[in-house]
Amino acid sequence: MKKQNIVTGFILLGVLVLLFFLFVAGINYFSGGMEGVAAGGDKIAIVSVRGTILDAEDTVEQLKKYGEDATIKGIILRVDSPGGAVGPSQEIYTQVLKTRMSGKKVVASLGSVAASGGYYVAAATDRIIANPGTLTGSIGVIFQFANLEELMKKIGLKTVVIKSGQYKDVGSPMRPLREDERRLLQGVIDDVYEQFVQAVAKGRKLPIEKVKEVADGRIFTGRQAKELGLVDKLGSLQDAVEETARLAGISGKPRIVREREDRSWIFRLLGGVLGNEGWVRDVAGVGGTSGLQYLWRFP
Repeated sequence: MKKQNIVTGFILLGVLVLLFFLFVAGINYFSGGMEGVAAGGDKIAIVSVRGTILDAEDTVEQLKKYGEDATIKGIILRVDSPGGAVGPSQEIYTQVLKTRMSGKKVVASLGSVAASGGYYVAAATDRIIANPGTLTGSIGVIFQFANLEELMKKIGLKTVVIKSGQYKDVGSPMRPLREDERRLLQGVIDDVYEQFVQAVAKGRKLPIEKVKEVADGRIFTGRQAKELGLVDKLGSLQDAVEETARLAGISGKPRIVREREDRSWIFRLLGGVLGNEGWVRDVAGVGGTSGLQYLWRFP
């Protein structure tokens, strides 16, 4: 009985500790806002694109907000992402173009990785600045899914499919991919690939043929990308700040504005374990077993 009480006590203590951390995390999560904002003076805003691109809403909202703010003279798109879903990448790309059309200068600063969809969004900016060792490029599209047919046979599990058309269950993990289905999916991949190439050609002011020469999914260092015309300058985030200030006509040191990190350390920890490299990404269909992606995959 005494042992049972001790176990129960440890369980209750664990629950209380968890509730405490969740309470603190909730306070941090809902106390978002901007940091580095001061009254008056010309400002440069930094908008971060980090991790696998699953959703564009927050990034688009920030770009729109800063684009409409008269005190913000320029925007830095800080990219540290291997890419992600096609749709959100295109939404960010489009909003960057809209922001530039409003008169704001937008400069991309590439961090450790800015590949595939990460490079896609950067291609819409006025200038791209990368570190010499930044991994970038990976211009291409990937669509992948698992075939669990043999596993299902071993455990004696069968599926029953009732569909309205022959392609309604294309990519089903319960059976092999037919040749006509492969041609269908390849057609989709080719079309989305052309969209990627055209976006890069337009953003970088390069001939489509020249882009296609390097648009086979390969990655480049920042230095290699500069030699190919995919990057304008080599430098750090601070170099991007100076370049943005120059393009925006800011004299003196600009004030830096960025969104406050809206997640506590516990959310960042859980995000690292369960987010970009875990089951959340798989369930979302990006980087997992299925999904149309502008994504650089690596072990």
